Amino acid sequence: MNSIESKPKIDLYMDDWRPCPEGFALARTGEECLEMLKVCEVGILSLDHEMGPGELSGSEVAARIVANGTFPREIYLHTSSEYGRRSMYGILYASKPDHVVLHQGSMPEEVRRRVANESSR
Repeated sequence: MNSIESKPKIDLYMDDWRPCPEGFALARTGEECLEMLKVCEVGILSLDHEMGPGELSGSEVAARIVANGTFPREIYLHTSSEYGRRSMYGILYASKPDHVVLHQGSMPEEVRRRVANESSR
């Protein structure tokens, strides 16, 4: 068994105050998010940008994802900060592997429903 097969499979939502969508693991800080990306196989990652005073921003998390090579399969950017969205997208797009799907905005409701339904099985 290789290391990826032994990692738990999750979908991950990074936000410091919004409620976590059903079926997602929640990271309330950038450090939590980076740790989960290291120890889990992440299918979908949804990133916020403004994470609160003294915390890593979404752009800093994106830069560390690139540096560490811990890309999930698919990334959404749900931040309300237009600057943050552009920054995270630029950082991730420039270095993402071809198999990673990067979206410029939030998850559509159909994706949220699918993840919630898959987690209830």
